[in-house]
Amino acid sequence: MASKAKRKKSAGGTLLELAIIVVVALLLALGIQAILVKPYRIPSPSMEPTLDINQRVLVNRIGEELGDGPSVGDIVVFHPPAGASSNTCGVKPRRGQPCGAPTPKQSDENFIKRVVAGPGDSIAIRDGHVVLNGKLQNESFIRPCAPGQDCNFPKPIRVPPDHWFMMGDNRGLSDDSRFWGPVPKKWIIGGAFATYWPPDKIGFL
Repeated sequence: MASKAKRKKSAGGTLLELAIIVVVALLLALGIQAILVKPYRIPSPSMEPTLDINQRVLVNRIGEELGDGPSVGDIVVFHPPAGASSNTCGVKPRRGQPCGAPTPKQSDENFIKRVVAGPGDSIAIRDGHVVLNGKLQNESFIRPCAPGQDCNFPKPIRVPPDHWFMMGDNRGLSDDSRFWGPVPKKWIIGGAFATYWPPDKIGFL
């Protein structure tokens, strides 16, 4: 009798231990997601051909907190300015210039784009291609603009300190810093470093 009670107690202890392990594992997973890595779904064609609609990526959240900011060429997730939904620039750009400053408040939305210029850089756009510090960039990864799309901003601007200029790889179908300005570091969530869905797209970016 005592042996049977002991076995019941042992089984109950094992189930309790398993439940605690599962709860702790879930809490750790949620903590890691909140602090270190965040999944993100691609919502639009603005990053094609690099990233397709509904493709999933992993975003390193802690890297931007500890570093000096992203590098040119990085793909990042960030909060755009509140004016992004209506392509509103924070200053009135001169004719032929991209937007030089965002509206002061950030949006609650998350965008994903490529960093094409950093603090202090001079940037202009020629047929959708970046002219960085006077040099036309070799951007084999982009989808070029189609005829009639708004892709020329030949007069350069200087990116403000602690701001980064973002553009989608699908240059003719991306609302980006050209229209609503560079993004301050505090609005950047993190860098996308890998894609995990669909299975045939698994790999590092």
